[in-house]
Amino acid sequence: MVKLHIKKGDESQFLYETTVAVPVEDLLKDVMAIYNGRLKIDRLCSEMEFLAKSGITLPPNMQGLTEEQIEELKLKDEWADRCVPSGGYEEKQDEYGRRNGRAPNEKMAEVLNKTRKEAQDMVSKKQVQADVCMTQANVMEALDILRGAVMIVYPMGLPPHDPIRQELENTEDLSGTQASLEVIEEANASLWWAGKELVRGKKLQDYVGKNEKTKIVAKIQKRGQGAPSREPVVSEEEQKQMMAYYFRKQEDAKKLEASEEDAYLDSQWADTNALKNQFQGLRDVKWGGPR
Repeated sequence: MVKLHIKKGDESQFLYETTVAVPVEDLLKDVMAIYNGRLKIDRLCSEMEFLAKSGITLPPNMQGLTEEQIEELKLKDEWADRCVPSGGYEEKQDEYGRRNGRAPNEKMAEVLNKTRKEAQDMVSKKQVQADVCMTQANVMEALDILRGAVMIVYPMGLPPHDPIRQELENTEDLSGTQASLEVIEEANASLWWAGKELVRGKKLQDYVGKNEKTKIVAKIQKRGQGAPSREPVVSEEEQKQMMAYYFRKQEDAKKLEASEEDAYLDSQWADTNALKNQFQGLRDVKWGGPR
C-alpha cells in the first residue's frame, strides 16, 4: 500500500493509505472527506466545551443581549424548558452571552468533556507521529460518539439554531466565519506532490510509479492557487539535530581556544620571577626528599 503524508501548507494533517492504481478523483474524494470531517469534529468539540459550561445556545435574536435588554424587548427563549439536560441543570452564566446559562450537572458535563477528548484523540494530528493512518471510518466513528454523548445529556435534543445540532445534521452555515476559510470542497480541491498537481482522469501510479511500498508527502491546496511550497531537503527534526550538533562543536572550539590561551602560563618564559631566581641561584633547584 502506498502511504501518503497529507499536509496543508507545511502543517501535517494525517496519514492515508491507498494503492497506486487508485484514480486521482477517487483519491481526492476520500482525502477531502477526511480533511473536512476532521475540521467538523474540531468545530463540534469546541462547541461541546461551551455546551458543558453554559448550556444550550440562545436564539439568534437574544445572543449578546443583557438580561435588562431581553426584558425590555420582551424576548423569551422558547427552547429553554424543552431542552433540559439529564439530571437537571446548574446556573452558570455565559460570559459571551451566546448560551442560556443552564449548564449540565457535573456528571453530565463530564460525559461531554470526556467524549470530546476521545473524539479529538481519534483524529488528532499526533496520529502522524504514531504512524497511524486515517480513514473515513475513523471520522464517522468520532462523529458517532459525539452524537451519542449529546443524546445522553440532552435526550430531548438541542434547539434547531444550536450549532452542535446543525453540525450533526450537516445544516451548518459557515459563511462569514474563520472556519469557512479552512473548509475546502472536493470540487475546489487539488492534491500536489513534488511540485506537480495530481490531475483528475489519471491514476496515482502515473506520478509515483507502481511500487506499492512508496511513501510520499502530498499537499492539499485550493484549485487556482498555484503550487504549494515544496518540502525542504532537510526535515525540521533533522535541522534541529544539525543545529544542536554545530552548537556543541562551537562550544568545544571555544573551550579549546580558551585552554590554549592559558597554556603559556605554565611556560618558563612566562614566570615573572625567573630573572630574580636566576641571580639568586634558585633556578632548577631540586629539593631532596626525606632521608
